[in-house]
Amino acid sequence: MDRGLWITWYDLPDGGREAHLSWLHETYIPGLLKRPGFLWAAHYASVQKGTMRTTRREDALHRTTDPSVPTGDRYILLFGAEHAHVFGNPVPSALHAGLPEQERKMLAMRTGERVNIMVEAARVDGPEAKEYDSEMALAPCIQVGNFNCAYEHEEEMLAWYAQWRMPAMERLPGCIRTRRLASVSGWAKHAILYEFTSLEARNQYFLTHEDRHPEMKAWSDRMVRRLTHAPGSASLACRIWPAVSN
Repeated sequence: MDRGLWITWYDLPDGGREAHLSWLHETYIPGLLKRPGFLWAAHYASVQKGTMRTTRREDALHRTTDPSVPTGDRYILLFGAEHAHVFGNPVPSALHAGLPEQERKMLAMRTGERVNIMVEAARVDGPEAKEYDSEMALAPCIQVGNFNCAYEHEEEMLAWYAQWRMPAMERLPGCIRTRRLASVSGWAKHAILYEFTSLEARNQYFLTHEDRHPEMKAWSDRMVRRLTHAPGSASLACRIWPAVSN
């Protein structure tokens, strides 16, 4: 199983962006997928803020103001492995330091780069999982939140995910999978990764799924207020590698 994830959020300048993406998709990702233990990769471009459909709750998310936390969020690159220690020998920074100079120059184009190594704490399949024939490959559309929570509220957060949010995703049309993640390294201690068949399906079903459950909606509102998100979180993104077939 793919229980370990290496997630990188970052931005790119306009100049040289296409060259960087071509290198990433044609050289960097295929090269890393040859390494022992690497199972899959997926690269996403985030839906621009201001154009994505959100709820009032999402618009009011509390995000960290700590200037030491990198702010990249335009691209999200994920690698999956059987467990997190695959990404510990070597760690990403050491792996990158060992790349040829030209490849290190490509990596240096990234700005606001933020990295988490995470493990999967829980997973549920949505209604669309049985029709999704791409095995472990991440879905065409994802929403990923990465955040911290004061320890005194973490037990309630565990209950909320286990008793309400994850079971709700098992029933949500358009949902393929939902993964609850815990951090091994990186700023965010927690993350949630939703996988949807398409951006349209996410917009149609996810934003209104609590409307018929006001008591659960109130619980969600209370829980979300207790989280401190990374810059740009929660990110809604569409897959650009591997290409999504029509």
